Amino acid sequence: MAREFDESDVRIRPARSTRPRSKDRPSHSNAIHALVTTVDRGRTTCITDEGVIVTAMRSRELGPKSVVVGDHVGLVGDTTGTVGSLARIVIVQERKNSLSRTVDDAAKVERTIVANIDQLIIVVAASNPEPRRGLIDRFLVSAFHESISPIILVTKTDLSELPAFMKEYELLNIPIISRKKGDNLDSLHALLKGKTSVLVGHSGVGKSTLINALVPHAQRVIGEVNEVTGRGRHTSSSAIALPLSPHLKLSDGWIIDTPGIRAFGLAHIDPNRIIASFGDLREVIAQCMPNCSHTEIGCALTSWAAPKGVEIPERQARINSLRSLLDIKLD
Repeated sequence: MAREFDESDVRIRPARSTRPRSKDRPSHSNAIHALVTTVDRGRTTCITDEGVIVTAMRSRELGPKSVVVGDHVGLVGDTTGTVGSLARIVIVQERKNSLSRTVDDAAKVERTIVANIDQLIIVVAASNPEPRRGLIDRFLVSAFHESISPIILVTKTDLSELPAFMKEYELLNIPIISRKKGDNLDSLHALLKGKTSVLVGHSGVGKSTLINALVPHAQRVIGEVNEVTGRGRHTSSSAIALPLSPHLKLSDGWIIDTPGIRAFGLAHIDPNRIIASFGDLREVIAQCMPNCSHTEIGCALTSWAAPKGVEIPERQARINSLRSLLDIKLD
């Protein structure tokens, strides 16, 4: 005969703790300030104001908030920097700006590369590989969108002259610096001093070579350009911030090296912000009809590029660049 059960047979699991739960989060007022220099598979390398290199991991209490190179964070735990030590990132300060790209235009998946930037150094080669106007314009749109000062640095000018279309950027008051092998870097050092600057560009344009010259203690690996495809081999797999001073002083300035980029999507940026980045075309665009897509025949840009039916190549090239960026948003 089956035994009958009553309420006395029910087992109640005792509470794990008798302490009441609190919704209050610790203020972490004693957290040590640091700059994020690398992020790699859940481990973050930071440098404190005292120049101590600390390995840390993101605290759970930060939730889904990401941590990227250039972030200013607060650390608790073991911040001695000794081998095997691990601190926790408990604070991520508000970013003044960030550099992001769209990795999937259809899904508009945005990926933040670095944060808190003063200058965007767009590195292009005069030759091998050939400079790409479209990629330069994408970088410029991102810079203007985030209020970052852009600078164009042309390498390998001993192999070829500056491309003619570079004059278009001079009209926008964008500094253009040319450099050939063996050039003195004093003027470039002065430009970078005390600022956080990010190097971006196509693979093989010489970013790692430039890093080695600017920051000898960086020990970056130099890659080669494939003579068949003209494409560079990636020498940096992730962004890394390097101090211009060998003494690791935060105030002396930082340069952030990024992986070679072959695609830089802008689907996360509103089309109007893209258009606003082309300041030299602002007066022309103002003559367009309301809701103009800027790709149609009746667009004011079309008549401006070919007044009286005669096309002006320089104007047409500039408009083609704008329209190629807008195609991402309009197709």
